[in-house]
Amino acid sequence: MFRTILLLTASNFFMTFAWYGHLKFKEQQLWKVILVSWLIAFFEYCLQVPANRIGSSYFSLFQLKTIQEVISLSVFSLFAVLVMNETMKWNHLLAFLFLIMAVVLIFKEQ
Repeated sequence: MFRTILLLTASNFFMTFAWYGHLKFKEQQLWKVILVSWLIAFFEYCLQVPANRIGSSYFSLFQLKTIQEVISLSVFSLFAVLVMNETMKWNHLLAFLFLIMAVVLIFKEQ
């Protein structure tokens, strides 16, 4: 279970850099940033696929996807603040509270 979360977290670092890192290089030609993004995304897939395969032994697909989304938004938030110098606002924090509530609901036994 811990290995799944670790792999998902690592894969999301690659994914975030592939999807948004090129925004720091707007002067580069589009084909170049697409190529570099695809190369970075390859490593994301190398971690994401085993994470989902391993995680499916412990979690339902709904749980696995919810975990992935929370990790994705957490990694993205760190990236946005630390790398892209964006400001975290109150509504972003409130949205995270709703995500935490979603996690509680998705893991609640019926």
